[in-house]
Amino acid sequence: MTTQLDSAEFQRNAELILRNVETVIDGKPEAVQIALVTLLAEGHLLIEDVPGVGKTMLAKALAKSVECSVRRIQFTPDLLPSDITGVSAYNQVEGDFEFKPGAVFANIVIGDEINRASPKTQSALLEAMEERQVTVDGTTHALGTPFTVVATQNPLEMEGTYALPEAQRDRFMARISMGYPDVESELAMVRGRNAENPFDAMNAVVSIERVQQMIAAARTVYVSPSVEQYCVDIAQATRRDAELRLGASPRATLQLVRAAKASAGLQGREFVLPDDIDALAQSVLCHRLIPVRGAGSVADIVSRIVADTVVPAGEIAPSVVHQN
Repeated sequence: MTTQLDSAEFQRNAELILRNVETVIDGKPEAVQIALVTLLAEGHLLIEDVPGVGKTMLAKALAKSVECSVRRIQFTPDLLPSDITGVSAYNQVEGDFEFKPGAVFANIVIGDEINRASPKTQSALLEAMEERQVTVDGTTHALGTPFTVVATQNPLEMEGTYALPEAQRDRFMARISMGYPDVESELAMVRGRNAENPFDAMNAVVSIERVQQMIAAARTVYVSPSVEQYCVDIAQATRRDAELRLGASPRATLQLVRAAKASAGLQGREFVLPDDIDALAQSVLCHRLIPVRGAGSVADIVSRIVADTVVPAGEIAPSVVHQN
């Protein structure tokens, strides 16, 4: 990885964050891990599920586990784009306009019920999510590192909502569903939260400087040419599949590789395996794909494509020369 943060230290810090989040998110280790992978891969996360299953709690717990700036945006029909990006206001003392940053200027931005805002307001996030900057009145303002949008939405509650356009969905690195907890997890939740909410006792376990080091380390995880080809072959297959009207974009391929690099780092490895790609394919690809009428579920289609794609021959781990 890097001389500043080796693989063991990367994994140790990741475990600290995972365990901290899991103190308030019961029985959902896969969702928690993908949320952390998305943060370390410099992506954005869309949490989509029915009300009351912990979507916003997961976003808040991840944010609270890291010592960084956090802003929450409650998306409503009357939310304006300037509420997100900021506005230039006239300063009477200085006799000039000055920029007042909006809610997007934070390391972790929690977008609650993102599909309740109008398409015009939703589009205010496009530049920030892709280019990590905001342009207001012709002036560009850079965002910090890390910068991650964790947005929630309810797929079943249609009244008063606006579906996210394809361009917006494609900017989310991963989409997850929380799902209902199992019996044991729900029982533990009932028993453990009668007197107090464990979220109130949460503290940051990793500094922002350490997260920045982890992000830098994740970038250097080795991806062999054969694994790169495997990712491209999966993306190409989605574009040719008869059951899909819209396949994966090149951005999806890039983000699948980046997510796999962060996932490998979480497991203490300095190189990506095809299994890392397989494990993340549904979370990274499904929300970007549009099936034809009458086709099966997108998840089943992605599973079939991944199963049918052969890993090209070639070395997967870095050579001794590369390691040195």
